[in-house]
Amino acid sequence: MRLTVVGAGVVGTMHAWQAVQRGHQVVQIEREAEARGASLRNFGQIWVSGRAGGEELETALRARELWEEIGGRVPKLGFRANGSLTPVRGDLELAVAEAAVARPDAAARGYKLLTPGEARTVNPALRGEFDAALYCERDAAVEPRTAQLALREELLKSPHYTFLPGREVRDVVGAASVRDDHGDVHEADAVVLCTGAWLGGLVRELAGPDLPVRRVRLQMMQTAPLGEPLTTSVADTDSFRYYPAYASPALDALNAGRPQARTAAEHKMQLLMVQRADGGLTIGDTHEYEHPFAFDTVEDPYDHLTGVVEFFLGRPLPKIRRRWAGVYAQCTDKSRVVHRQQVSDGVWLVTGPGGRGMTCSPAIAETTANELGW
Repeated sequence: MRLTVVGAGVVGTMHAWQAVQRGHQVVQIEREAEARGASLRNFGQIWVSGRAGGEELETALRARELWEEIGGRVPKLGFRANGSLTPVRGDLELAVAEAAVARPDAAARGYKLLTPGEARTVNPALRGEFDAALYCERDAAVEPRTAQLALREELLKSPHYTFLPGREVRDVVGAASVRDDHGDVHEADAVVLCTGAWLGGLVRELAGPDLPVRRVRLQMMQTAPLGEPLTTSVADTDSFRYYPAYASPALDALNAGRPQARTAAEHKMQLLMVQRADGGLTIGDTHEYEHPFAFDTVEDPYDHLTGVVEFFLGRPLPKIRRRWAGVYAQCTDKSRVVHRQQVSDGVWLVTGPGGRGMTCSPAIAETTANELGW
């Protein structure tokens, strides 16, 4: 069959990958020269640890398998099974970690509760003081700034794949046919719109004003090389408040007994940190939901994150080289992994994975392919 994929972020590129692997002809259209949205402006984490039990966890675990499989074929993805550590301090935080390890799906996630000595054996860079650490063996990472480029480089080896950058799809002109802003019509057997946080224009026309997806803005930063390996991803216990896997009476007690720091609460923050291939650290993040979003970044969240990281590392951070903001699309019902909707004859919209996008994109694309009978 012939497939048109609109959007060259990680969700769109994984749809193109699935289709090409199944022997189909694919034209992928991107309005920019390259994708520049949330697919690049993220941690590159394949984050299993905090996912809600059930469909979300199953999707993340399947995606983790697919990332490893694809990474074996495309080494430039930078896939690495680095796991994650969440250091905890005090009885309230420890109780949340203990509740996580007691979950019936803890083994599937690779949860273990480590002593400080065991945690430092896994990640010697954690020289700060903490009482224990929640380890998730199934977490992994890729290089977000280059992952889509590496996938496309591999796709372009196939005669079944064509990439058309610098074109914006403007209209649906018949069953599974679209017209771009060059005036060219692309006929296919199916069209998949993977437009990320671009929810206006054609998406609004096709899906209507009540699309159950919202936009979320975040702030992040990246340092110069650390000068030593950070062998795992690292989270702080504010991630317990953010990710659904940690919901428990123990978390309720933590929220009541030790509220978030003022800056973290104001900006809806958690610490996530991962080391890049060049040795620098990607550190974040914040969450902003109210429109219109600010056009600038604010410094207080960066100061807060710097303090948390330096406490865990027991050393000053290297120089901050980059700061940025990004926007992703999230289902308003956060229990839904993605919004998948037929919006016209032969045309499907796939959007709204939120912060799951990098983690779950291979499995989201696989599910689309299976459900549509590719």
